[in-house]
Amino acid sequence: MLTIGEFSRLTHLSVRTLRRYHEAALLEPAVVDESTGYRYYAVDQIPTAQVIHRLRELDVPLSDVRRILRTPDPGVRAALVADHLQRLEDALDRTRAAVVSLRRLLRPNPAPIDVELRAEPARTVAAVEAVIEHHEVAAWFAGAMAELEAAVGSAVTGPPGGCYDNALFEQERGHALVYLPTAAPPRTGRVHPVVLPAAELAVTTHVGEHNGADVTYGELGTWVVENAMSVAGPVREVYAVGPRDSSDPAAWRTEIGWPVFRVT
Repeated sequence: MLTIGEFSRLTHLSVRTLRRYHEAALLEPAVVDESTGYRYYAVDQIPTAQVIHRLRELDVPLSDVRRILRTPDPGVRAALVADHLQRLEDALDRTRAAVVSLRRLLRPNPAPIDVELRAEPARTVAAVEAVIEHHEVAAWFAGAMAELEAAVGSAVTGPPGGCYDNALFEQERGHALVYLPTAAPPRTGRVHPVVLPAAELAVTTHVGEHNGADVTYGELGTWVVENAMSVAGPVREVYAVGPRDSSDPAAWRTEIGWPVFRVT
């Protein structure tokens, strides 16, 4: 038997932490002296304590640590750990994107963006559309795009795109549409033909991951205010180069089109 102090030194878990884990039924002492309340641990509990220590270093919640330790199925344990690691990787991606955006925002003399005024003709595309919450955009987009690609297949004639109502940004709920251009848009499942109306757009290109596109939106919006008159209509995006084309986020290119009425 090891005293709680000895066990603490061997596992690098503080006495206070060991007491908390005991109270949470996460790591219970092998023996508790009924008269003194002293806790004693067995040598074979050291690996379990080390596993807990590593999981907590990864910010795995105590409830998930308990599930990982108690499940007898190695596959379930691996899946629980993998799910948390994926959440960590997603959080790291968001952090990296935020850092890139901040660096871009804090540059002392940012370079002006290139904007093209473009007259887009009306065209019929294969689309999936829905009214969604702003926080649902990423998951909805992935599912809708997968369904579109399965329906259109090799008949696609250009890069994918999307149209997003102003309400989606202003009210955090609004109409979203993603599409694939094709000569003969199919009608299957959620996929159906949609006519994209003709529009006059101020277009710029966002470089890199889409998480930082809000900075480009801000720069384009500033340009629109200074050079043109914004009109009602959904913002359009064209995913000229994306994850399906390159695994390197630095190579991704998203064209953002802001509806405008030209002043001059």
